[in-house]
Amino acid sequence: MSKANLLDRRQVVSALLANRKDVVAIGGLGASTNDITAVGDHARNFYLWGGMGGAAMIGLGLALAQPKLPVLVITGDGEMLMGMGSLATIALQKPSNLSIVVLDNEAYGETGGQTSHTSAAADLVGIAKACGIADSRAISTLAEVEAFAKAVHDLAAGPRFANVKIDSASVERILPSRDGTYIVNRIRGDLGFQPI
Repeated sequence: MSKANLLDRRQVVSALLANRKDVVAIGGLGASTNDITAVGDHARNFYLWGGMGGAAMIGLGLALAQPKLPVLVITGDGEMLMGMGSLATIALQKPSNLSIVVLDNEAYGETGGQTSHTSAAADLVGIAKACGIADSRAISTLAEVEAFAKAVHDLAAGPRFANVKIDSASVERILPSRDGTYIVNRIRGDLGFQPI
C-alpha cells in the first residue's frame, strides 16, 4: 500500500467508537490509548499502561466475563507482535463478542519509531487466520472501518480481527489517567460491580 493511501489513526479510532453504545474499549500500550482518549474519555475505556502485549488477553478476559457486551481491543502492531500467542488462545476460547483492531504503522512508536516486523514479512491477518480466527481481515478504507465498527455490535459472530494500515504522523498525545486503581474501579462500577 502506498504511503498516500494510509489511513489517519485518529479518524480510524473515531470511526470505531462513533456509535459505541455499550462497547467496552481496551486501549493497547501507548498511542492507541491516546487515540481512544482523544475520541473522549469514557467509563468503559480500559487503558493499558506498561503491559505491552497484554491488550488482547485483557480483551479476552473481559469478553468471557461479560458475554452480553461487545468488547473492542484497539492496539498497535508492536503491541500485537509482542502478544501474538494471545490470538491462538482467543481462537480456542471463541468469544463471540470480542473484536480486535490493530493500528499498524509498521513502527514501534513507543520506543523511538524503529521499523516493526509488519513492514516486512509479518502478516498479522494471516497469523490471526492461522490461529483460527476466521473473521480476520486487512482494512484499507474508512468505509471498511465503519463496517467493522457496526460488526462489533454483533455478539454472535466473533471473534473478529482487523489490521488497519495507518500513517505514521506524529499527533498530539491525549493522556488519560494513569491511575490503575481508578481505571479498574471506574469500569467495574459502570458494569455494576463493586470497586476493589
